[in-house]
Amino acid sequence: MENILTVSNLNKSFNNKKVLQDVNFSIPKGKIVGLIGPNGAGKTTIMKIILGLIGFQQGTIKVESQMISVDRHAALAGVGALIENPGIYPFLSGLDHLKLFAEKETTPEQINQLVTDLKMDKYIKQKSKKYSLGMKQKLGIALALLNQPRLVILDESMNGLDPEATRDLRHLILKQAKLGTTFLISSHILGELEKVAQDLLVIDQGKIVKQTTTQALLNSSQQYLDLKTADDKAARQALLENNYELTTDEGLKIAFKADDEVSKILDIMAEEQIKVLDIEHEKGDLEGSLLSLLAQDHTEE
Repeated sequence: MENILTVSNLNKSFNNKKVLQDVNFSIPKGKIVGLIGPNGAGKTTIMKIILGLIGFQQGTIKVESQMISVDRHAALAGVGALIENPGIYPFLSGLDHLKLFAEKETTPEQINQLVTDLKMDKYIKQKSKKYSLGMKQKLGIALALLNQPRLVILDESMNGLDPEATRDLRHLILKQAKLGTTFLISSHILGELEKVAQDLLVIDQGKIVKQTTTQALLNSSQQYLDLKTADDKAARQALLENNYELTTDEGLKIAFKADDEVSKILDIMAEEQIKVLDIEHEKGDLEGSLLSLLAQDHTEE
């Protein structure tokens, strides 16, 4: 699959302090990619460099094979972005903003559809100085998506959004991705990012420590089985004798990773003639998976 964005050997320093070190990654067209890591890891810096907003000391950035730098922006014509807080003119309405920044190819119908998708209809004609934080954020997102960009870069785009607005944004991102738009999204709300991102870039201390799929990272984390039986005491003894790790002294919460463990545990219960009343599989979430990966990375340093 052809890459829409390629970052190679990117290095950036501020006042002799390295903030990005040999960053390398590529993003295929049509993918939704999450950029995750601790605060201060370099996420926003990478996004600003890709958008030509700040310079860098070494490396190359290409959008669809065209080079990007602070003085070479031609390839950014097909890129939409929201970095940190949206730049909004207080005495213009939301609709005025969209009309102001719309290109000739963007039709009024497309603008109206964007307003509807983000549920901005009720206030889109009001002056933006009256907007709440969430309303301003949605306008910033609308501006990023306005001209049918091929690549969209969103930095903490869910900030200030209530649960309903977050859901609407999620649906819009998935809708646009199906139409071929590529997304690079940074967010500290990992539970929401988990629902949209197909691939992940994990950054820590200015380095990309992992490029993987969301599912692969989730599968690598610790998983648990919560077991309820007619005789928990006998079940506990049987599990310990078969070298299973029980995470608490009470109940039957079993740590495991292999996919075939469920059937093995059920076989043990059957051999011991212990009736299983209920079994629940607890999978890891993106937050836990990220913390485990970062802890492992720090141990290896």
